[in-house]
Amino acid sequence: MTTDEKTTREKKTETRAKENPPALGVHGAATLAAVTVDACNSQLREEDGFLGDRARRASFFEGLERWRSVAGGTLPRFGDTPTGELSKACIDEALAEGEPHEQALVHAAMEDYARDLAAVLRRLLRTKDWRGTERIAVGGGLTAGRFAAIAVARAELLLRADDIAVELRPIRNDPDEAGLIGAAHLAPSWMFGSFDDILAVDIGGTNIRAGIVKLNLGKADDLSKARVRSFDLWRHGDDDTGRDDAVERLVDMLKDLIGQAEKEGLKLAPFIGVACPGAIAADGSIEAGGQNLPGNWESARFNLPAALWDAIPEIDGHETAVVMHNDAVVQGLSEAPFMQDVERWGVLTIGTGLGNARFTNRERPGRTGKAEGGEKDGKSGSRKKGDEKKG
Repeated sequence: MTTDEKTTREKKTETRAKENPPALGVHGAATLAAVTVDACNSQLREEDGFLGDRARRASFFEGLERWRSVAGGTLPRFGDTPTGELSKACIDEALAEGEPHEQALVHAAMEDYARDLAAVLRRLLRTKDWRGTERIAVGGGLTAGRFAAIAVARAELLLRADDIAVELRPIRNDPDEAGLIGAAHLAPSWMFGSFDDILAVDIGGTNIRAGIVKLNLGKADDLSKARVRSFDLWRHGDDDTGRDDAVERLVDMLKDLIGQAEKEGLKLAPFIGVACPGAIAADGSIEAGGQNLPGNWESARFNLPAALWDAIPEIDGHETAVVMHNDAVVQGLSEAPFMQDVERWGVLTIGTGLGNARFTNRERPGRTGKAEGGEKDGKSGSRKKGDEKKG
């Protein structure tokens, strides 16, 4: 199917519900249970584009490619593999165990990236919405690599050398899971009184994840013990797909998870929390920022939450509620229980673009549990559908 044919098909099959779904909360809301969202999806421009592009995932690999060209010849651990196809594990191995020239090459790319990241943060922290930020959680797939974690730490040192006292800390949950766990913070806590698990969706520029999140409210009522019970991942970036096909595939993923929950006897809440790139309007439409998604997700006649509710109107006999927010916001929400020792904090997500959000903590009446903020949980790594993280 050609691009023109796909566009025509999407216009003919604009996805919207036959009725309006029930209103549990406002999509893209500024006030949530744990935090106020001061800003998200901030776009800083420079002469040749967006400043944030200097710190996206691709920029690190572009820097690594430049240094490979300078080095010349074939480096044993990289061989003839194109730079963009190098795995994070391969780069980490070269950094830790490679020959001096291989280690130097990775260090050079890390330093370039750290300086670009520090430049982006320096500008961001000068904006009105980000002033007074005390700590920033840094997430996204790139940060799963040790080389990236070191580059982020180096960026913090560069900022501190300029008397900008801000902490940069990696998001403690696995990159595949943070956006799913954060979705539990989109609903009011009273909704989960009779349920143990929720459905969550994390939509990115190359991947769509759908999973079951175990709330573990009996262990911690601030959701600090929430864990991904199982998830399914589809790399839509590898497929030549359109918007309506992507929504259909997502619905199938969610229905499979509902079936799994029924077989396992799980008490699944009638709630779907969705993380999606872009500026999310109160009605669930995407006002801007959906350019990396397959097809036109910014159409005035397309509404993802309504489409999901239309396809899954009830869960276990209860009417479904769907709430959607910006993906960086939702990833950041997974860190909310561990940010109680600061007042103002933010999140960066390093991926196809550079997602960002800034928060101010709110007083949460009725909450007795408080997470410990210092230690980083051990990573479980990516897990296939059906696997549950211990703890």
